[in-house]
Amino acid sequence: NSIHDKSHYFFPILFVIVLFACSLFRLYHILSPFAAHYSNTAVRKKMKHPVAEANELSPFGSLSQSEFYSHHSVTHNSEFITNSRGLKLFTQWWSPLPPTKIIGVVCVVHGFTGESSWFVQLTAVHIAKNGFIVCAIDHQGHGFSDGLIAHIPDLNLVVDDCISFFDSFRDLHVPPSLPSFLYAESLGGAIALLITLREGDSAPRRPFDGVVLNGAMYGISNKFKPPWPLEHLLGIAAVLIPTWPVVPTRGSLPLVAFKEEWKRKLAIASPRRTLLKPRPATARELMRVCRELQGRFEEVKVPFLIVHGSDDIICDPACAEELYRRSTSKDKTLKLYPGMWHQLVGEPEENVEKVFGDVVEWLKTRAEGATGDKTTVDGGA
Repeated sequence: NSIHDKSHYFFPILFVIVLFACSLFRLYHILSPFAAHYSNTAVRKKMKHPVAEANELSPFGSLSQSEFYSHHSVTHNSEFITNSRGLKLFTQWWSPLPPTKIIGVVCVVHGFTGESSWFVQLTAVHIAKNGFIVCAIDHQGHGFSDGLIAHIPDLNLVVDDCISFFDSFRDLHVPPSLPSFLYAESLGGAIALLITLREGDSAPRRPFDGVVLNGAMYGISNKFKPPWPLEHLLGIAAVLIPTWPVVPTRGSLPLVAFKEEWKRKLAIASPRRTLLKPRPATARELMRVCRELQGRFEEVKVPFLIVHGSDDIICDPACAEELYRRSTSKDKTLKLYPGMWHQLVGEPEENVEKVFGDVVEWLKTRAEGATGDKTTVDGGA
């Protein structure tokens, strides 16, 4: 009788348990999207591009340089090296602190009149926080390096400097098992492509596993070039007055590169930023390099990601599309961002997070061993 009496309660209890389980299951499906949203928001906030904390006077905002590195959990080191021409060149690098796992190395190549500090440093720190050792060099005549300000009469010598430093840095600081990438902005994009196109003894000892090309220079926009016929007189001026800062352009670089006004002010606030007009020998060399690269797009085989603003009036977005179309790389991605300008870090915060989220995702995916043929174009980013 006692067994019979207990069995009398079995089905009601089972019914309550099933009902409770169903309620929990339904509650999970209702709340899980919200939990995922807040989780993703927290991750995005943690990995937000450091430019969000800058102000118009300092890339570090209200922090000192050392406080900035500590805040972002990275270490920083720097040193001067001497190149084959006797010029002292400034180099620096950043590494994530534990427990962040290091998954690769990124070598940064800055653009014309730029430097590896200031805005570029913020991007370097952002990449480092995501698991990369990041190194960079100031080109001759730029940043803290020796040389006539913003004068590059032979870009091949700058390519030599980059290869020499990146090779030695990777030999000293990076295990051979770690993948390595180039991240390049503006003129740095041309330099990065030339690095990957080098052959023979002058080529990098360790080929790069991929290249990120941010607003890269493979062609100068007609909206920024010197008006005709001045463009065709550069050859004469480059011989007669090679170093005079007299080449006219259609606007100052910071004014037409950075969309956000406070970021323009920050760009100009750098004590190493020049607002001089280009020098004839330098302008002629930049035009020559663009022609060379446009004739060699089919030779580009390295995996690459192009991020480029559709409203860039300095480096022609059409040339980015041409590189994507003609290159023979089996892993290539083109992202054109509607309405964005030349300096993508100079966009409003929402745009910055979109662009550099794409950059970091591309780097991390390939560093973690993604393989296969990938050809992707995104015009609606």
